[in-house]
Amino acid sequence: MVDQTPKPDDRSDNVEKLQQHVQNTIENIEAANETLENGAIDGNDREAIEAKNARREEAIEGMRKEIIDEARDH
Repeated sequence: MVDQTPKPDDRSDNVEKLQQHVQNTIENIEAANETLENGAIDGNDREAIEAKNARREEAIEGMRKEIIDEARDH
């Protein structure tokens, strides 16, 4: 029989995980910008990449706020 008890909520490393997510997202933005600079992207793809980068920037803001909250809680 499989143990169905929930695992305890371990938030001890949330700040580190969030910081890594921020770094990964920044790297994704940079890679997308390099693709845009290479110029081999047409209008629709360019717009899609720019929109995705805008969403990534918003996500970074949210993650940074969450880092502050998590750091404050510990």
